[in-house]
Amino acid sequence: MNPLRSSRLLGRLLIVLLVAAAAFAVWQSTRPKPVAVTVAAVAPGRVENTVANTRAGSVAACRRAKLAPPLGGRIDKLAVREGDRVQAGQLLLELWNDDLVARERVAREQLQTARSHVNEACLVAGAAAREAVRTRQLRDKGFVSEERVDRAESDAQARQAACESARTQVAEANARISASRADTARTVVRAPFAGIVAEINGEVGEFLTPSPPGIPTLPAIDLIDDSCLYVSAPIDEVDAARLKVGMSGRITLDAYRGRSFAGKLRRIAPYVLALEKQARTVEVEVEFDVPGEARHLLVGYSADVEVIVAAREDVLRVPTSALMPGNRVLVLGEEGRLEERVIEVGLSNWEFSEVRKGLERGAHVVTSLERAGVKAGAHATEEARASNAAGK
Repeated sequence: MNPLRSSRLLGRLLIVLLVAAAAFAVWQSTRPKPVAVTVAAVAPGRVENTVANTRAGSVAACRRAKLAPPLGGRIDKLAVREGDRVQAGQLLLELWNDDLVARERVAREQLQTARSHVNEACLVAGAAAREAVRTRQLRDKGFVSEERVDRAESDAQARQAACESARTQVAEANARISASRADTARTVVRAPFAGIVAEINGEVGEFLTPSPPGIPTLPAIDLIDDSCLYVSAPIDEVDAARLKVGMSGRITLDAYRGRSFAGKLRRIAPYVLALEKQARTVEVEVEFDVPGEARHLLVGYSADVEVIVAAREDVLRVPTSALMPGNRVLVLGEEGRLEERVIEVGLSNWEFSEVRKGLERGAHVVTSLERAGVKAGAHATEEARASNAAGK
């Protein structure tokens, strides 16, 4: 071949290669960059349909008593302090009651006097009855008149009546003692059950006044039975219709983040609270399945509940964050293109949704739907892969 002609062909080939390289560079520079997305694989698992509280609930005690004496008076004894653990029947507080104690002592002395009077009157009555018997015997022998017999029998009956009256005085003295003890007991506050003293309002020497009708005042002692705790929380009135006593649930507390407690719905209030016109709620109570797990909790802790209405095991599921309106999802294909699919959704909650139709196991659905450029047909890559490529 002619050397001149060969050099011309090589030159033309070089020009074509340079033009192709320039065109490829221009195409690469103008081509849209792949959108970095986060994806989740469609996989089997548990899906629940739950109902959660609308506002924060709180830990409450099964028994809580705000105690105060029914009488007003000056505090004479304060036998406990805040935080003390007490037993049922233990003395907590006592008002000054020396006058009532003195009345009870007088009543006991009157009882002793009445009993002595009973002994005296009944002994005399017995003697009179025996005398009447002897008088009748003498009359039968003709030694005394009928008039003498009548007088003896009347005297015996009168003595017996005096004996019965004396016994009544003993019963009256016993009743007077009981009344005095009841008055004294009204000045004493004892623990109605075992628990812990949460609050005390008052000091020795201060005067306590009973609450007037319709005007509540602070209790003298707030006693909590912390051996039995539950969570009370408000549920939206629409969701409350789906609940039944006995349903399982979960309890979470702000004080124990990352941990949940198993529970069971024990009560649904039979009325709707309308504290706000836009928020009508029903109060529910969820008890702890294992009471021992709740012993260290404090009454008043902020808590949230989730009541499980329905649940399915080992079903295909996707993150609920991957769902778009109309039950649509974006699937990242093998070629890096986003494909829109319509699926049939079963049970759903804020975390996962059941997939009945429209997706196969292992498919990758996009969960970062809020990012710019994420739409059907767009070229995308997983965020992990994008970050790894950038690090190379």
